[in-house]
Amino acid sequence: MLRIVAASLHSGSRRPKKAVTNMPVDPKQLCKIPLFEGLTPDQLAFVASHARSRSYKTEEAIVHQEDSGETLYVIISGIVKISMVGSDGNEVFLAVLAAGENFGELSLIDSQFRSADVVTQEETTLVSIDRATFNQLIATVPAFAMNLLRILALRTRRANVRIHAHCTLDVFGLVARQLLEFAEQYGMVQADDSVLIPIRLTQGDIADLVGASRERVNQVMRHFREKKMITVDSKTFRITVLKPAELHKRLQ
Repeated sequence: MLRIVAASLHSGSRRPKKAVTNMPVDPKQLCKIPLFEGLTPDQLAFVASHARSRSYKTEEAIVHQEDSGETLYVIISGIVKISMVGSDGNEVFLAVLAAGENFGELSLIDSQFRSADVVTQEETTLVSIDRATFNQLIATVPAFAMNLLRILALRTRRANVRIHAHCTLDVFGLVARQLLEFAEQYGMVQADDSVLIPIRLTQGDIADLVGASRERVNQVMRHFREKKMITVDSKTFRITVLKPAELHKRLQ
């Protein structure tokens, strides 16, 4: 996922990485992960034998911007926040990733430093794959390579959609589009057909993602709540989309 407009969020001190315990990986954990779709049982067993599972608590750093990149991470459970620190020292919120998604592959592909910080938003379990295993999978398992290409292609297409949105939509449309994207990607349909976005999203986070001020996003979110298009849990910052069709109208 890519950031299109750079709104700033004041950065605190850099979070230290904490020691983590590597655990064996169960091949059954990998079966439903898009990156491993289509791999044979033997190939999944190979990945599991060369990978390690790691658990993190909330607000723990996984990687830091400018670190050397030697590991690919796959999210088994939990949510992580992707951000960058600009030259002015401010943090820029890029994206969130959830279960089934991966990160860290770019540094393995181009051998450059990490381009962003990654911090957990809740208790998170990751599977890590080192460079040697990644290179062997790319070279010998076509399904793995094609899955990675599809994932990168999807991210590029989504980035193109965001570029177009920032050129054509007002703040109401940008916020509506971002909420609908999260609902489509991560949403959990409830008994009343509403869609819960199981991600902690503050108004500051949304402002960063759409490139608007917090004050303006606050006005938009208040309007959406008053029109009963969404609800926001004030304790968990989870958003529920009640009327997706009404939000879609803001994209026109």
